[in-house]
Amino acid sequence: MFRLIFVVIFMLFGHSLRSQKISVDTLLADRISIRAVEISEGKVFYTGTHSTFGYVDVANPTDRKQIQLSEKELQFRTLAQNGRYFFTVNIESPAYFFKIDKKTLSYKVVFQDTVKTAFYDAFRFINPHLGLAFSDPSDDLRLRLVFTDGNKKWMKICPAGLPVLVDGEAAFAASNTNISSAGKYIWMATGGKKSRIFRTQRNLVKWQVFDTPFVQGTSSQGIYSIDFYDEKKGIAAGGDYTRQNENTDNIATTSDGGETWQVQASGVNAGYITCVKYRPGSRGEEVVAVGDRHVSFSRDGGRTWTKLSDERDLYTAGWLDAHTLVLAGKNRILRMKIE
Repeated sequence: MFRLIFVVIFMLFGHSLRSQKISVDTLLADRISIRAVEISEGKVFYTGTHSTFGYVDVANPTDRKQIQLSEKELQFRTLAQNGRYFFTVNIESPAYFFKIDKKTLSYKVVFQDTVKTAFYDAFRFINPHLGLAFSDPSDDLRLRLVFTDGNKKWMKICPAGLPVLVDGEAAFAASNTNISSAGKYIWMATGGKKSRIFRTQRNLVKWQVFDTPFVQGTSSQGIYSIDFYDEKKGIAAGGDYTRQNENTDNIATTSDGGETWQVQASGVNAGYITCVKYRPGSRGEEVVAVGDRHVSFSRDGGRTWTKLSDERDLYTAGWLDAHTLVLAGKNRILRMKIE
């Protein structure tokens, strides 16, 4: 049975008051924790616990399918796509990289990482022929990345050319969104002892590392999610998952491609955030933030926020179009219409 809730929310943005109609319904209810979604041809594809991969059609939620990619109890927190395939990798070592045909949903393991420290936090295709999977660091504390051309080429990027992390710096497998790309750049975000931004171009040769004023210093603090609207404008969000009500220095924006960051809404936002996404067509002025205890929205590039929902246990999100947001988390996938 689908749940449909219509709520009228009046939100104050700047000096003007406007009404905004929000509707929420459940697309999928199941005993699965979902941390990664991709949208393709009107369907929400997802991965999660229990080796699960599946989809649900947004226009017709009875059109759905779910499969187990392995007899092993794997936990997926990543999902990526190019023109023909989906890709996912489990978080624990050994890490199995799966390639899934979009039309037939047939699948196979195409690569493995058996290093004991392998823990893959995010997987993203920058273009149809460049995919990157981002793991916690190896024992030498260098970034750990796997590159694929989306076909037959899979390789670990040479550690000698990658930046070194500090002891206690890693990434969070919260929503598959600590990799972002726009124009010629690719960005990655870390947290823990240090919370920094790593930037490279599509040839993956030269890397730049930028400090941030984000909350950091312990294993649970830092940037959990980033999104870039273009080569200059970006947003980072996160906080401390052990203290989810704390809202100091957990949102920051950049206007120079990630080189410098400005803290926004410190002390006046809804707290810990696992996923942040710019609204399509908004010129980087409208953005949604999802946390374990809230869904929030900004109309001024992240400077001020209004809570849209107190829904709990949602972790990740994606825009189906400029007015339709898909949210996923513990045991469900929701659709939120924002008019």
